[in-house]
Amino acid sequence: MAARLIRVTGIVQGVGFRPFVWRLAQTLQLAGWVRNDALGVEIFAQGAAPALVELLARLRSEAPVLSQVEQVTAQDAEPEACTAFTIRDSRPGQAMTAIGPDVGTCPDCLGELFDPLNRRSRHAFITCTHCGPRFTVTRSLPYDRPQTSLAPFPLCPSCEREYTDPSDRRFHAETTCCPACGPRLSLVDAQGQMLAGDPIAATLALLQSGSIVAIKGLGGFHLACDARNGQALARLRRRKNREAKPFALMLANVASLLPLLRVSATEQALLEGRERPIVLLRTRSGADADFPGVAPGLFDLGVMLACTPIQHLLFHEAAGRPAGTDWLVVAQTLALVMTSANPGGEPIVRDGTEARTRLAGIAEAFLDHDRAIVARCDDSVLRAQGKGFHFIRRSRGYAPVAMALPMAGPSVLAFGAHLKNSVCVTRRDQAFLSPFVGDLDNAATCDFLDETVQRMLTLLDVAPEVVAHDLHPDDYSTRAAVEFAQRHGLPMVAVQHHHAHIAAVCAEHGHAGPVLGLALDGVGLGSDGQAWGGELLHVMGARCERLGHLRPLALPGGDRAAREPWRMAAAVLREVGRGAEIEKRFGQEGRTIASMLAKNLHCPRSSSLGRVFDAAAGLLGLCSHMQYEAQAAMLLEQAASRHIDLHGWPEPLAQGWVIDGQNCLDLLTLLASLDGAPDVDRAAAVFHATLAAALSDWVNQAAVATGVKTLSWGGGCFLNSLLSSGLQLNLEQCGLKLLRPVRSPPGDGAIALGQAWVAMNQQEP
Repeated sequence: MAARLIRVTGIVQGVGFRPFVWRLAQTLQLAGWVRNDALGVEIFAQGAAPALVELLARLRSEAPVLSQVEQVTAQDAEPEACTAFTIRDSRPGQAMTAIGPDVGTCPDCLGELFDPLNRRSRHAFITCTHCGPRFTVTRSLPYDRPQTSLAPFPLCPSCEREYTDPSDRRFHAETTCCPACGPRLSLVDAQGQMLAGDPIAATLALLQSGSIVAIKGLGGFHLACDARNGQALARLRRRKNREAKPFALMLANVASLLPLLRVSATEQALLEGRERPIVLLRTRSGADADFPGVAPGLFDLGVMLACTPIQHLLFHEAAGRPAGTDWLVVAQTLALVMTSANPGGEPIVRDGTEARTRLAGIAEAFLDHDRAIVARCDDSVLRAQGKGFHFIRRSRGYAPVAMALPMAGPSVLAFGAHLKNSVCVTRRDQAFLSPFVGDLDNAATCDFLDETVQRMLTLLDVAPEVVAHDLHPDDYSTRAAVEFAQRHGLPMVAVQHHHAHIAAVCAEHGHAGPVLGLALDGVGLGSDGQAWGGELLHVMGARCERLGHLRPLALPGGDRAAREPWRMAAAVLREVGRGAEIEKRFGQEGRTIASMLAKNLHCPRSSSLGRVFDAAAGLLGLCSHMQYEAQAAMLLEQAASRHIDLHGWPEPLAQGWVIDGQNCLDLLTLLASLDGAPDVDRAAAVFHATLAAALSDWVNQAAVATGVKTLSWGGGCFLNSLLSSGLQLNLEQCGLKLLRPVRSPPGDGAIALGQAWVAMNQQEP
């Protein structure tokens, strides 16, 4: 007889790990016990020595699908007087485990949901240990029902039997319930009056009649309407003050997408994965007519499949309530716009009272329920890239999953960037990047940042030792960080924005050595007080040296130039000695801008590649005034893609760039060539080909000069798939090792991770 005390860490709570261990022990004829505690899962097992060896191996190789086993350790123990294997109650303590993210409804639960004879038939809150909410319903760890928003719903005798039976799929499924003991759906109108009838059937009828309905999801409400109803869509745009920014679509299954959208095997796997993100898909001919106004002028649509039981039930209702699950793989006609319920860029709405206040004048009805959302969590957005993908927004389904770091260090709380904010908390050798917070340009989102900080610290049971923040003193994230650090008497580390971009990629790859860093984005405050955004860096942990930058361009009117690409076009014309053409090209406003440029009045300069994209779009006439962020760059990429799809990549413009003695990359020749181009699509493709070649040349020269052969890149410009794919191909042909964002977005959503990495490295002796 041998005995072992075993510790399993990672995402091992709320994922069916204890019943998995119990079943393994039965199979291997082992006695002992298993329990949750603040560190993860603790196991005492005794029996034949070979069986214990097999247990340790199978804890990793056969772990439940939602688990993420990080470490399994074992030590010899004294045998105990036990003849069976039991599951013990959880033991509290300082948390060293983590909660898993929310995931979509599993196939077993869908089978029960659409089985008319099952006691959970059409139960809008069906879940088990393999699926459903986690992060958004959990108040603290260990992950037990009393710490979730299901605590007010005592289990009925039938659910209690399942919950306490180790052989049942719902053993200690903390969010399990049934129609007899679970939450309730309700449908109310804009005045808060309850609407009669079945809430699902009545909601579908409203949607099909052209109404806008706020529907409660996992991490907050969505605003929904019929995607094929142009009038409903126009009304939603008008009420939400969202003139042209694309909406996301929700459909029942991939079969429903195929007539109108192109779906690769990689994209299908992402759509059908348990995370259920929004995936950007290329449209087929006719999509604009079928979904009028969903994504005006764009041929990429953001699409997601039904994720929650409520969403599945709406499609089931539209299909005529068929029995069984065969209908789930058959094309369905219902297509819904599903956009975050948040007026004016504020955080997503999470409860009914808040919804009826903040969405007044937007939604005409509210499909609500009484299971509280503890944490707001927006949808994740991503785009397939080869056999993988990159994040545009990392949130529901993916956050706050831990990222392993190559070394342990002090706990850091990093407050992130001003735009697309997320926060990061480190604990020993792990980094936890929060779900998406948003742009900190309104009071509600600033409050949400404060709320997210406190929630992450509480959930992870961390007392931070260092606070990290951006270099910009006026950003709310910086001010919140300083206030927090002063209140708790903690040291602070200010991290330059583009250093943080590169450090974030180093952190997720566990790369502690030197790298060249290519940071390309819209704007970030440089260490010299200027606006940066096209930077070549040499980064080594907490140290960062600026090796070079793009030739700065004037921003006539300051921030306004970032919203009006024609101004950037005018700046280029002035820069190449064609200032006299500005008034002729852009009229009376052009005359004013020409005068500002001539006098260098309110024309700060920036090395931003984002503004170079804007200038190119303005010169080609693709976009003069942006209606949403990055619209000009998206239209420029789309024009280039049209040409490349038909004709392949063009050759880069001969002598289209210059690298001067100060390592400044000058793209003026390339930009000047765009003005008056007879074939706009081809010119846009040449722009992308030349830009990729110029950046490759720039990086290569730096690699030769420094001897550093590893490149890390980051920044929102790498969301441009033509730039990232073209540049990657060029660099790999040159023999450079490339580190790119994989588990975090290339944009500002990863800045907090980079800040935390720099702060941890700065604390090293």
